[in-house]
Amino acid sequence: MKVLILLFLAAAPGYRQALPGYHYQFPRDHFEHPDFRTEWWYYTGNVHAADGHRYGFELVFFRQGERTGDAASNPSRWRIDDLYLAHLALTDIEAGRFRYFKRLNRAGPGLAGASFTQARVWNANWEAKWDPATAGQTLTAVAEGVRFTLRLTPRTAPVIHGENGVSQKAAGPGKASYYVSFPRLDVAGTLNGVAVEGTAWMDHEWFTHQLEPNQQGWDWFSAQLATGAELMLFQLRQTGGALDPFSAGTYVAPDGRVTHLKRTDFDLAPLAWWTSPRTHARYPIKWRITVPSLHLTLECAAAIPAQELVAEDASSPSYWEGAVTYTGTSTGVGYLEMTGYDKPMKL
Repeated sequence: MKVLILLFLAAAPGYRQALPGYHYQFPRDHFEHPDFRTEWWYYTGNVHAADGHRYGFELVFFRQGERTGDAASNPSRWRIDDLYLAHLALTDIEAGRFRYFKRLNRAGPGLAGASFTQARVWNANWEAKWDPATAGQTLTAVAEGVRFTLRLTPRTAPVIHGENGVSQKAAGPGKASYYVSFPRLDVAGTLNGVAVEGTAWMDHEWFTHQLEPNQQGWDWFSAQLATGAELMLFQLRQTGGALDPFSAGTYVAPDGRVTHLKRTDFDLAPLAWWTSPRTHARYPIKWRITVPSLHLTLECAAAIPAQELVAEDASSPSYWEGAVTYTGTSTGVGYLEMTGYDKPMKL
């Protein structure tokens, strides 16, 4: 689950729904699905320099379908069939500094897009370039005070989340997404001129259904553990504080076996909070995670407290997303995203 900053309160007609029984085809399904209204490619990672200096990074590409009629009636290259939003963030853990950047484009004459034929997803000079034969990916991004080129090599095959090919988010047909991850990619490259290495997580989701009116936000966890296992959990929070029964997760064992986790299979308990000085939202930045069936107990702690991406206008939500560390049954690194704490999400 990820946050889309633009708000669209109702699904547009003419888009497909995510239904069980989808036949995934890779590498084709790593790229654009214009028949679905919303899609995102989400990269998060933890890297370090040779001297031990640690960083977290986030590079995200969103596509939001805005088709309003027959393309033949408006052949202009500037016609808006899709809007492309991108987020870039860097956490300098040792310096305790968090920086983030956003950009919005239409496709136009190559300004932004996602293309199987070009094997890339991009927004201006931020790009994820793929090698379809190996699923290797190269991320490049330039912004004020941030410049990186990172080569990502998957350790595992792509993981499909959910059951029957869909990640269900609410009751009813189509109230779901197609959700695929590379849960552990080796990272090597340069960040602001310094050689770095580490691990990354890549999420790709496409869907048309929007959040239900009673779903206020979510908490999403990724963990890359020293045992060689990976864990993804998300809990949907309802208005009033109740946890949604469609919260779920995925455990990938060191040997690659994948286990789907239902809401009743895990528990997430907040332990400490940070209050944003800008939005006054109160975010849990330390959590206890228990998965009894896996004999797994973890404590998730923010690498630094202030990793909030603040909205630029009142109509958009702010959210917290940043690097975290894990201790407990195993140690590890990952990312945490929390939405709906300043106001309900309306995705």
